[in-house]
Amino acid sequence: MSENVDAARVRDCLAGDPQAFAALVGLYEKPVYNVALRMLRNPEDAHDIAQTVFMKAYQNLANYDPQYKFYSWIYRMAINESLNILRVRDRNAGPVDERLPADDAGPSDLLVEDQRRDVVLEAVGRLKPEHRAVIVLRYFVDRNYEDMAEILGIDAKTVKSRLYTARQLLKEQLALRGVL
Repeated sequence: MSENVDAARVRDCLAGDPQAFAALVGLYEKPVYNVALRMLRNPEDAHDIAQTVFMKAYQNLANYDPQYKFYSWIYRMAINESLNILRVRDRNAGPVDERLPADDAGPSDLLVEDQRRDVVLEAVGRLKPEHRAVIVLRYFVDRNYEDMAEILGIDAKTVKSRLYTARQLLKEQLALRGVL
């Protein structure tokens, strides 16, 4: 149902109704920001990505194909923009400090859980962009294989393969950090 509503909003926007696009932004702004934040781990960059994605979406609305889900189209833009930022970061990155964090956690379960979450997020951030994208889409955005394939522009078998590899790499990194 949402797909039909989104397609109608796109048609209304193309017909000159600015409120239609505002409704799309209102619906997808937070998910786009969140996927960029999970990919980039930087709130300012995620905010910039969200703005860029909606600007590009508005400029390219005539290219949207209503046979596909609007969220897949907009998520794909967010993933692509995030991957572009990651490529620039990788080119400009210096050496990575692989030392384990200090083990000075207090007795509080909350503190331990926060540290564990930070280690997991750091490990996700160390994955190659194509592996990070499938982890983010599957576990942080809760998309199924078909949605992920549509968003990433690859077939479902490739999604499954990348996700398997990403899980293995993540498992190795977490084991090295004592989380598993």
